Amino acid sequence: MKIKKWFKKNWKEIIIDLILFGFVIFLVITGSLLVWISTLEIPDLSTFEERRVLQSTKIYDRTGEVLLYDLHQDVKRTSIPFEEMSRHVKNATVAIEDDQFYNHFGIDIRAIIRAAISNFTSGDLLGGQGGSTITQQVIKNSILDRDKKLSRKVKEAILSIKIERILTKEQILEIYLNESPYGGTIYGVEEASRSFFGKGASELTLGEAAYLAAIPQAPTYFSPYGSNRDALDRRQQLVLDRMRLNGFITVDEYEEAKNEVVEFEPQSVTGIRAPHFVMFVIEQLAEKFGEEAMAEQGLRVITTLDWELQKEAERIVAEKAEINQTKFNASNAGLVATDPKTGDLLVMVGSRDYFSEDIDGNFNVALSSRQPGSSIKPFVYANAFRKGYLPATVLFDVATQFSPQCEPTSLSSESPCYAPQNYNHKFVGPISMRNALAQSLNIPAVKTLYLAGLKDTLKFMADMGLTTLNDPDRYGLTLVLGGGEVRLIDMTYGYSVFANGGVKAEPRSVLRIEDSRGNIIEEPEVKTNRVLEENVAYMVSDVLSDNVARTPLWGANSLINFPSRDVAAKSGSTNNLRDAWIMGYTPNLAVGAWVGNNDNQAMGGGLSGLITTPMWRAFMDVALEKIPAETFPQPQINTSGVKPILRGEYIDTSLLLKAMEEKDPDDKEVKIDVATVYNNIHSILHYVDRSDPTGGYPANPASDPQYENWEYGVQKWNQDTFGLLLGNKDKEDTETNTEED
Repeated sequence: MKIKKWFKKNWKEIIIDLILFGFVIFLVITGSLLVWISTLEIPDLSTFEERRVLQSTKIYDRTGEVLLYDLHQDVKRTSIPFEEMSRHVKNATVAIEDDQFYNHFGIDIRAIIRAAISNFTSGDLLGGQGGSTITQQVIKNSILDRDKKLSRKVKEAILSIKIERILTKEQILEIYLNESPYGGTIYGVEEASRSFFGKGASELTLGEAAYLAAIPQAPTYFSPYGSNRDALDRRQQLVLDRMRLNGFITVDEYEEAKNEVVEFEPQSVTGIRAPHFVMFVIEQLAEKFGEEAMAEQGLRVITTLDWELQKEAERIVAEKAEINQTKFNASNAGLVATDPKTGDLLVMVGSRDYFSEDIDGNFNVALSSRQPGSSIKPFVYANAFRKGYLPATVLFDVATQFSPQCEPTSLSSESPCYAPQNYNHKFVGPISMRNALAQSLNIPAVKTLYLAGLKDTLKFMADMGLTTLNDPDRYGLTLVLGGGEVRLIDMTYGYSVFANGGVKAEPRSVLRIEDSRGNIIEEPEVKTNRVLEENVAYMVSDVLSDNVARTPLWGANSLINFPSRDVAAKSGSTNNLRDAWIMGYTPNLAVGAWVGNNDNQAMGGGLSGLITTPMWRAFMDVALEKIPAETFPQPQINTSGVKPILRGEYIDTSLLLKAMEEKDPDDKEVKIDVATVYNNIHSILHYVDRSDPTGGYPANPASDPQYENWEYGVQKWNQDTFGLLLGNKDKEDTETNTEED
């Protein structure tokens, strides 16, 4: 009670003491900071015109001996006066990079606070969102090392304030625009303008200027020749929005620029090997280490690329693509090869000619999302095998209406109906999953997807590496016929999982990264995890390498048959023949190939196998000579206690056995009710519950929404095939078997 009274009496003195104490602490901290700042070595601005020596990043093949690309061997930099720069590019740059440029004194306190708060909440105190002004970036680009240290940021701020006293805003902006990186070897707005648009910086349109202003934040990521063109387009629109918001352009100019069609010149790159692969690696490096580190730290990057195989792949793709263009109106092609055991990307050919203007050759089709056609089917069957179905399991390849909203008799595919056809418009009746997959029949594949479950199959595909199929609500049963979109590189890695016995090796494109002194700063390990049961992977490989099973489709001596090697293969194409694929693998090599047109124009003149297989086979012949022969382990399949339909019996032979058991031992004739046997033929839904296919028989098969439609097709086939044997009691309906004593 006394303490409470004391506080009440002396509260003013306590507050005064706290204020004095806080002021003392502030003086101590401020003094310490000033002392620390005074010890920093601030570069003399007289060195401003002296360029720092850049130590360029060099990229090598897996041997470390073949130089694929030196990022700055042909640096292009053209400086021009401020007056020769388009007003649009000046204003666009200020709008997106530093909209307070004309108001601050070198640093923007508000921007620094915003960046600090953002970086603090993200946990990246020295990176993350930047609060740098254009002036600070000029200092950073021209004088200071670009390490992420607090001392460097303090120096940057001090020098920015000093340079604002020496140079005008126009001079600072001129330096910035002449120094900015625009990707690869291109520096400065003039060089960028000529490289991207074939004109000087003074001639830039508003739309073009907005693109140039959008790039320097992340030149590799926002490269117009890279795989993030959509992101670049969005950032260009952001630049235009900022220009309108800051009053740099009128509403009419804004609307005109938004609708302007901007075309980029073809990319000009010299002294580069495996260009698509190199650009793929550069983008990964830029994301991990930053543009600055790649420009200055002299990194030596040893990649996974097999240069000898890459050379052969580029030669073969160019040669076969030229033939395909003449025969099939297919102007482009791509090929990817991986090591299933390590995840190493061995070969990447992203087009038939990286430097071709006619086909937009620098666009990497290996990273493009395309419809895979039937090449997606092995993933669906694999998921079915995981649930207890077997390669011997019988499905009925008969005309089937898959929409419960439509009558079973309807063979329409107009929404909401769906009744797909096989590639040859024929039906074979009962067929094993082995033969159905090997012969790429559509009806059994759709049924397999339904049995395996759409959402569960999509999740399984994602586990296998097909990450672009990420919207379950978008797909239906058409997924198994290639209704989604996947990337060639992802498909190749997905097939690698089958090759590696169900073990997924994480994709790897870099073996080692060294600094300028030869010290290893990163050496990615092989990372693997099991995503598929071993025996299921062996089942898939056994089916896809079964030459007998695929003979009705391919013929006995096809290009996918390797008499002396175990090679699994699966082709695919879209109904409109806009995409043609072939995927194949051995236990130690996976190779995927795609043929088509970048603009989605339809091909013509042949099946996908005729279009893609010669290219794929030519590469496989070269590659298999360089790697040891390995065989696929045989799957272990125990059919004891397995339902007849799952182990391959669609006719209930138990009725025959029962008649044999119940006959009179002295009677040499066995009378069997044939109608009973053949009337007992049903679709697989009659025998399995989709939620537990290996469990008991369904109590009410007709409760499955697909049952009526599937059963109709089966019974129609049954009537057409065994009609004379079904239920005609007025005629002889018995079959006599004579058993010898």
